[in-house]
Amino acid sequence: MSNPKRPEKVVLVGLMGAGKSTVGRLLADRLGYAFVDLDDEVEALAGRSIVEIFDAGGETLFREIEAEATERQDEATGTVLATGGGWMARPELSDRWPGAVRVWLRVTPEEAWDRISSDPSARPMLDPSRPRESLERLLAEREAAYELAEISVAAGDSSGEAAAEETADLIVQLLPFADRSAPPHGPASGS
Repeated sequence: MSNPKRPEKVVLVGLMGAGKSTVGRLLADRLGYAFVDLDDEVEALAGRSIVEIFDAGGETLFREIEAEATERQDEATGTVLATGGGWMARPELSDRWPGAVRVWLRVTPEEAWDRISSDPSARPMLDPSRPRESLERLLAEREAAYELAEISVAAGDSSGEAAAEETADLIVQLLPFADRSAPPHGPASGS
């Protein structure tokens, strides 16, 4: 039987602290895909950290560089991408790749805070005096956009490995062919 057509890109979206980078690496390995963290790409383009980008030009500058980093992934195939928390709320980015499968890694603001509270200064979108309230506000502003994802995975109380496995299994369910008994596998090593 021929292999089912797999998505060109799997794009992980969700609130900061959802585990997009962790799950993304595990999922890419499981699928045999490359992994790209768009925040890392933004930093490479800017030649500075995200915090430094926000210090220099605020969210506006960050969003400009994020758009460029996204555009640079247009030709990429066989890729899992971890996006920034606000990426999905920008239709000019989130609708850019019609062949992509978008996966919302769902966490509550409390779960996100538990994961990022050790270094909130690395998260310039958080109000340092009210970080939990910031997370609640960000989720409220972005939830409708996150809900547009083709797949939704509760990631708050699961390990990165469990979330990656569930995501891979759900991707298989989206495939057009009948053989859905095994998760998609990447190219054999050495090919």
